This record gives sequence, structure tokens and C-alpha cells, in this order.
Amino acid sequence: MTNETLKQPVIESMPRIGDKAPSFKAVTTQGEIVFPEQYQGSWVILFSHPADFTPVCTSEFMTFATLENQFAEVNCKLVGLSVDGLYSHIAWLRTIKEKIEYKGMKNVEVKFPLIEDITMEVAKKYGMMQPGESSTKAVRAVFVIDPRGIIRAIIYYPLSLGRNFDELYRVVVALQTADEFKVATPADWRPGDDVIVPPAGSCGVAKERMEGKDDIKCYDWFFCTKKIDKTKVMGAIKKAGK
Repeated sequence: MTNETLKQPVIESMPRIGDKAPSFKAVTTQGEIVFPEQYQGSWVILFSHPADFTPVCTSEFMTFATLENQFAEVNCKLVGLSVDGLYSHIAWLRTIKEKIEYKGMKNVEVKFPLIEDITMEVAKKYGMMQPGESSTKAVRAVFVIDPRGIIRAIIYYPLSLGRNFDELYRVVVALQTADEFKVATPADWRPGDDVIVPPAGSCGVAKERMEGKDDIKCYDWFFCTKKIDKTKVMGAIKKAGK
């Protein structure tokens, strides 16, 4: 092994969509958690941030905390992580509540767990350490995990880019809609928009669809949509979470 080989950064692997979320026990600002087993039956957003007491991360945590009830309404819980220690987490969250005002948000209390990961054990399990970006800070990773503990979506952002929380919420709702109604969601889909129905399984079904039966609109045999009202979508999601 050459010196050049030894200098190469270690690239941590990450779990993939469809994989079981890697298990871990961790100390958090809300006590010890066992993940994902403790969250069975709920959707979860597990997300990492680079560091406490940084402005972009502060804006994100204030936004997530403000939206926590909205995520809870669609059976989704939030779990944060950085490679800082527990006391740093506590001090930072206290500072956010007592001192920071941003975009009309103030006195914001972060109630969801924030994981202490000074050993980087969890961050490495989830591939949150990206040496090309930083070897000492986790990037802004987002893992959407379903009630069975299966990873359903993964989104990565660099250190400098704050996340779009409307999109994170949309992803959670869209995934549940796809599961509940056995459909797919097209580009920029929002609850109440038309959804994509699965491809026809036979020539007869394809013909019926092209003739406009079953309230399905077809642009061609492979591209068919149907309407599902927003109230029906949100009602089904909330009912499934009870």
C-alpha cells in the first residue's frame, strides 16, 4: 500500500431506498432512543445538520420545530442529529428559544429529539459524513422512513444550502398517498392534484381506459391520471395514523 493510497479519504457507504433503516441506540435531548424500533407504526424524518450554533442550522431547526405539529398530523415524527455533544445541543436549543427571532418565528421550543453523535457512529451508519464536503461535520441528509422501518426517500444537501421544508412535507404526504391509493404522483404533485394510475395490465383494460371509463383520463395508453380530492387524501392519511 502506497502513501498516496493511505491519504485517500474513507468514503462511508449509506443505506439505500428500500433498505431497513440501520438500528442504533442514542442519547438525545429527549432521553435515550432506540431507532427505528421505537418509532414502529409512525413515519419518521431522520435528518442531520452540520453543527450547533450555526445560522443555517438554526433557521432549519426553528422551521422544523414550528412545523412539528403539521408533520404529526400526517403521522410523521422528527429526529435530528449532529456530531456535537448533548450539552452543546441543550445550550443551542435554549439560545434558539430565548434569543433568536427569524421570519416571524420566536420563542421557538424544539421538542423533538436531537441526537448526540460525537463518535460519529450514527452519522457513519447513514453515510452522513461526506469527506469531499467535510470530514468533521455531517451534511444535511434527510431519510424518510416508513412505519415498518424501511427507508423510502433520501435527500442530501451540502453544508451551505438550507432545506425546503414544503418539499419534505410533500414527500411524506406523497409517499403515503401512493401507498394508500396504489398510485404514483406526478411532477410537483400536491394533495388534490391528479395522480398517475398504474399501467394497464391487459389490452382490454387499456382499451377501456382510452374510452374514458372508470373516471380515468388517458393521454395515451401508458399515461393515465385520475382525480383524488384533497379531503379524501388527507382523511385517509390521518385515519391510517390513528
